[in-house]
Amino acid sequence: MLASLALVLLTAAVVVAGLVLQTQRTQIDALERLAARTLADDANRPLPLTTAAVPRLRWWRLPDAGGAQPLGGHGEPLDARSLELAVEARRQGRLLVRSGLPWEPTRFAVPRNGEVRIARLPPAASGGWLLGLVLIEASVFTAFGVVLLRRRLVDPLLRLRATARAIADGDLSARALADGPRETYEVATAFNEMSEALESRTDALEKAVSDLRESNRELQQAREGMDRAGRLAAVGKLAAGVAHEVGNPMGAVLAFLDLVRRDPELSDASREHLERAAQEGGRVRTILRQLLDFSRPPRVTTSPVNLLRVAERTLELVRAQRRYADVRFEIRGQPAAPLALADSDRVAQILLNLLLNAADAALEGDSPAVSVEVRGVPGALRQADLAGAAASPPAFDAVECRVRDSGPGVAAEDRERVFDPFFSNKPPGQGTGLGLPNALRMAEQLGGSVELTRSDGVGAEFVLRLTLADG
Repeated sequence: MLASLALVLLTAAVVVAGLVLQTQRTQIDALERLAARTLADDANRPLPLTTAAVPRLRWWRLPDAGGAQPLGGHGEPLDARSLELAVEARRQGRLLVRSGLPWEPTRFAVPRNGEVRIARLPPAASGGWLLGLVLIEASVFTAFGVVLLRRRLVDPLLRLRATARAIADGDLSARALADGPRETYEVATAFNEMSEALESRTDALEKAVSDLRESNRELQQAREGMDRAGRLAAVGKLAAGVAHEVGNPMGAVLAFLDLVRRDPELSDASREHLERAAQEGGRVRTILRQLLDFSRPPRVTTSPVNLLRVAERTLELVRAQRRYADVRFEIRGQPAAPLALADSDRVAQILLNLLLNAADAALEGDSPAVSVEVRGVPGALRQADLAGAAASPPAFDAVECRVRDSGPGVAAEDRERVFDPFFSNKPPGQGTGLGLPNALRMAEQLGGSVELTRSDGVGAEFVLRLTLADG
């Protein structure tokens, strides 16, 4: 752009110089007519007098025969163009004056007494001086135009380009500086309006995408909940049928086994066999009782519950079992943890299932350990807490109990199935696959949830999350 401007200004300077030369040419023609009279009078003298008044003025005489002879003792030869003018003046028999451009000399020829007197006046200005003047003029105008154009147009465009690149790099808050002449100011203002509209639409699009993802997640949870509810409904129907078809006969079998064990004439081997049969029968009754829990309508009575106290009592029940003598149990509680709105008996049953699973998994590791942590879940500040400073207590959205073990964790292909009824990764005869589904069902009845939040090579972590009690 600047080079184009320089070319335009240089062309304009040349055009102006041409117009000036044309004007000067008209003026020179008028002066030549006046100078011709003086030169004609001077040519009639034996020795021209104008030489002293006009420096570098040269005279020659051209006789009818022979070459040109200098007058006035200057000794310079006659140039070809002056000679041509002399020949032409002799042929026409009259005075001739011929001038060219300002850097060319003016030539004069007049016939006199059978010879031609020739004069050559010096040029008004040298060609180098005129060319330098044109170049200086073009340089001055170009420099002035470049500075003016850069300040008024180029610099605003460069700032606009930098702003556009910043927006392209992701900085949607970048704005162009609206200054300069009216045109660049309007361009910068329009660009800023476009940037604001783009930022607004981008924010709206990001919000829409976020809402869509949240809706997707909720739909996924809803679908998982419906699938789980369908499985639980199937288990409930199965439980009702099994309780009716198997429960009563199993009760009778256990009663007869108890009667037979009272016979004093039984051998020790027979009595041991009956004891094992009664244990297995009791195990079947336990499974039936768990199945019936799925088919019974929930009866929930909630009240403020100290989740840490319930976790401590439940942990004592697990720690007292001889099977878990090698497991190191640890419990931590947040001092400011709030109370949960729940049923303490159901919470204890949920935690018992989680702790038993964690202890069984920890026994599969080298250093069996189970940790329990009770804490509040911080969320957005409530309106009542906005007026408080840092000294005000933190606001919570929920209270949770995290149960983590040091076992091998849950395989990736099993993470989506751990809450399915009858799914268990324990050896046959050691698990029914109803503990976690039952814990999840009771947590949902209380308005909470049970989630598998971590499962890697150093253990698994299950979280019981419950709503807060008012006040």
